[in-house]
Amino acid sequence: MEQPAAISLPPGTTAGRTPLRDRLTIPVLAFGGILMAVMQTVVVPLLPDLPRLTGASAGAVSWMVTATLLSGAVLTPVLGRAGDMYGKRRVLMAALGLMTAGSVVCALSSDIGVLITARALQGAASAVVPLSISILRDELPPERRGGAVALMSSTVGIGAALGLPLAALIVQYADWHTMFWVTSGLGLLGVGAVAWAVRESPVREPGRFDVPGALGLAAGLVCLLLGVSQGGTWGWASGRILGLFAAAVTALALWWWHQLRVARPLVDLRLVSRPRVGLSHVAALLTGFAFYANSLVTAQLVQAPRSTGYGLGLSIVQTGLCLLPSGVIMLLLSPVSARISAARGPRVTLAVGAGVIALGYVVRIADSRDLWMVIVGASVVGVGTTLAYSALPTLILRAVPAGQTASANGVNVLMRTIGQAACSAVVAAVLVHHTSVVGGIALPALHGYLLAFGIAGVVALVACTAALCIPADPAPEAPARAASAGASLDGAMEQA
Repeated sequence: MEQPAAISLPPGTTAGRTPLRDRLTIPVLAFGGILMAVMQTVVVPLLPDLPRLTGASAGAVSWMVTATLLSGAVLTPVLGRAGDMYGKRRVLMAALGLMTAGSVVCALSSDIGVLITARALQGAASAVVPLSISILRDELPPERRGGAVALMSSTVGIGAALGLPLAALIVQYADWHTMFWVTSGLGLLGVGAVAWAVRESPVREPGRFDVPGALGLAAGLVCLLLGVSQGGTWGWASGRILGLFAAAVTALALWWWHQLRVARPLVDLRLVSRPRVGLSHVAALLTGFAFYANSLVTAQLVQAPRSTGYGLGLSIVQTGLCLLPSGVIMLLLSPVSARISAARGPRVTLAVGAGVIALGYVVRIADSRDLWMVIVGASVVGVGTTLAYSALPTLILRAVPAGQTASANGVNVLMRTIGQAACSAVVAAVLVHHTSVVGGIALPALHGYLLAFGIAGVVALVACTAALCIPADPAPEAPARAASAGASLDGAMEQA
């Protein structure tokens, strides 16, 4: 069934707007993306101490990470679709508001159940980046759009690199609740800045929200990601894990059937079936896997005791500083990636980025004992991640109608999340099965870390292959589609 074309609603009043507000739109949206990544990272330094601080078991504490992962995976495509229908700025402010509310609750409580619930609320922030990218498409002229989208994509790595040392410093020198008060204040600043500087996008996708589709997707994703994230703990052959995977397959199969038959689907699977969209999602999943191994394995390797023969015995603050250059590189290289996409096309940028990630893991395998080589290898992976992550949303923007950009980018971010969850499970399984006894304690062996790097490098090469299989772009957007988006956007859409 043909989907209705996107419509352009009359834009809200611009009274009181100044050139300063318009110039700050991109920085404000980028700040929101960095804040989202910081929020996801700040809890990491707390994990070893949370059982003592909350009186909960280590297994219960791990749910402070799992809950955010699950809720983010579910809410990202749902909020993306809501943004396309009801207003991207409005939904963006709601996502940042939920994140801030979760921070406030974490700052006020030490009960593990309350903390897990609050962290689930914070998962809504995962929709910030796809919503912001969609706003940039609607609001910016074509000549500014590529660089802005590349910067927005890079905020994921920038925020993660900044969040770890920042949180470690706060935890080391202040009460752990202070960290959540800081993120609460930053969240309030982000909501206020978006309200002040960002216009509401006039492009909407009409229709009724697909509630059954949202519930079906939520059920399938929760079962899938819960099984992937807990497989190492519960046992991959255990009845609980096998039951979760069976439930995930059943729920997602029914959801897929429903999406193909409903008039207003949550996710337009006809778009996903197009090679330019579907292969972009596959590349996003593989790139998410390959990228995540860098920070996940590096953080453990450099903190390993020196008695292992390879570990550097670094503190969590020093570990964060080791990963900081990657974040700086992502910030500096985002304009370069946009220029490559403009000159050669985003699929070439994606392929080059995935290839550079693989090269970074070659460096990691060659030498992971010297600190400077660890930083160099991690930085090379950061370069590749910048190129790949900046190209993915551009591929989606060029392949879907204007009224479905937020939901389509939400699905793309979801695929990255699934890739990261799969990477976490694989790395954990590899390190558990490759250990050596040091001082009477079983610790991961160096060849286990190197094997994890090798797996991530191979996955990056597969992502490169998937990128090269994406059909080359025709004109990024057909004139007819631009016309359907409203006369106010005709010129910009035709030039895109």
